[in-house]
Amino acid sequence: MSQPTPESDLVGLYPVLGNLPPEAHALLAKSGQRIRLPAGTAVFDERQHCQGFPFVLRGGIRVVKAAANGRELPLYRVTPGETCVITSSCLLGHTDYNARGVTEDETDLLLLPRDAFDALLAFAPFRAFVFQLFSERIADLMQLIEEVAFRKLDQRLAALLLGRGRRVHATHQQLADELGSVREIVSRLLKGFAAQGYVALGREQIDILDPAGLRRLADDPR
Repeated sequence: MSQPTPESDLVGLYPVLGNLPPEAHALLAKSGQRIRLPAGTAVFDERQHCQGFPFVLRGGIRVVKAAANGRELPLYRVTPGETCVITSSCLLGHTDYNARGVTEDETDLLLLPRDAFDALLAFAPFRAFVFQLFSERIADLMQLIEEVAFRKLDQRLAALLLGRGRRVHATHQQLADELGSVREIVSRLLKGFAAQGYVALGREQIDILDPAGLRRLADDPR
């Protein structure tokens, strides 16, 4: 389902576009397609050809790397005002996707076709925006690699819970997906946390009873 996109909405979320000349705005108005996708829709998948550059206007995209056994490692999220570095990489390198992107909620996108993306790269503000995105996302991915390689799962789970506040509304499966693990392992760790008095477990709810204890666990250098 496609419909025209008000330019003010787009520029409000992506201020860099306000620095583009009139011909660039004309290109956006002519080529961009606004698409509404239900929650849980695959925006792109591995080995799929890249169709265009998405601007997220509402909702969000969860980008994951999937293994053959069905497990997924979350890489990052794309929310309104942000763009997808893997999509940028595919467009710039003329390669297929090597990850999967799925909408988390009902999501509105402005999809900019490949030829229009290439044309906008000729304008310095847009080019700088794309490469700044690369820099920020690479830093995020390096932090993810460090956590996966050097921090044990119980430490990562403790840090994840602490980042959600005193009451966490999530299933064990959702937490496992966040950590790139499986539900059974996360459930076992949570039961251990509860036995130590760190948390109280409820139905799709976890209450943090001892945040200082969880913090010591998360920061333990081991």
